[in-house]
Amino acid sequence: MVIALVFGVMASLFESLKDPFIVFLSMPFLVVGIVFIYAVTGTTISMFTAVGLIMLAGITVNNGIVLVDYTNLLRSRGYKIREACIEAGGNRLRPVLMTSLTTILGMAPMAFSKGEGPDLVQPI
Repeated sequence: MVIALVFGVMASLFESLKDPFIVFLSMPFLVVGIVFIYAVTGTTISMFTAVGLIMLAGITVNNGIVLVDYTNLLRSRGYKIREACIEAGGNRLRPVLMTSLTTILGMAPMAFSKGEGPDLVQPI
């Protein structure tokens, strides 16, 4: 239900059904990364990991919206699709990295803290 609502909101904001679909195409990469990290660390799936998954999905969608929106802006300025994608990727790399790194660095103390309490929330 949530995916349908987010898709509907993005479709109304982008005024297109194609653009939200492009944003949602980044989700399989998210799943591949999660499976890889859990296989490497040996962490089990729990409610806390589900919260982390939802948070990561939100960051991924946000970054996708930033890239697709700027690509559409460049396309409206007359860029060809390939040129617009390359230019958008280069120009929006810094905002995307800043969004991701603030979340990662904000959660780092919780991930590496020792003791009894942090054991529950470290999988986030």
